[in-house]
Amino acid sequence: MNNKIPDPAEPIGEVTIVKDFLPPPEELIPKKTTVRVTMEFTKESIEFFKREAKRNNASYQTMIRNLVDIYAKQQQQ
Repeated sequence: MNNKIPDPAEPIGEVTIVKDFLPPPEELIPKKTTVRVTMEFTKESIEFFKREAKRNNASYQTMIRNLVDIYAKQQQQ
């Protein structure tokens, strides 16, 4: 049985170099036109979104905006 740990400096096998196809980081940030509005929500709803946002390391406003966007898109179909 060969329990030798491979040397990370040694080649593992044949290497194929692929062209970089990933976009630059600035293209990964969605740029949507937004409109500022003032709305009132129940305390329970906001607490839910804040709790879920914290659990997912996200913004609760973004979660609400995405929810509304998904709903609007679904209703347009």
